[in-house]
Amino acid sequence: MTATAAEVARLRRMVNESDDTTYDDDALAEYIERYPLLDERGEVPYTWDESTEPPTQDANDNWLPTYDLNAAAADIWDEKAAVVAQDFDFRADGGQYSRSQVVEQYQQRARHYRARRKAKSCQVFPWPDEGSGTQSWIGNLPESD
Repeated sequence: MTATAAEVARLRRMVNESDDTTYDDDALAEYIERYPLLDERGEVPYTWDESTEPPTQDANDNWLPTYDLNAAAADIWDEKAAVVAQDFDFRADGGQYSRSQVVEQYQQRARHYRARRKAKSCQVFPWPDEGSGTQSWIGNLPESD
């Protein structure tokens, strides 16, 4: 899995990093590659090899690299907010300096991109299995006297 130069450039614009002093292209590519998605044909980025113990992930050769740039941008904005979290407001020489606003703005950017990330889903299985014969307490059923 490799992020393209266009995806790296787009993420760089999303997080307002005009140069590579803080985040070089390899670092941004790592953030991007943390969030693979189903491609447009419904292919998953990897498959599970059940023949090994424990099962391992194998790259899916049919998968077209597709990533969630909004989730990557949210992570970077959170990291940038953590760097300036110690900044505080103060008054000096008749002026008032509100440095804590930077943290709030970075956190707002993180929320903005986190709200736009791709929806995830998971499959839920009932437990215990109704056919297993095990008795279990279920909280929303009426109790018997």
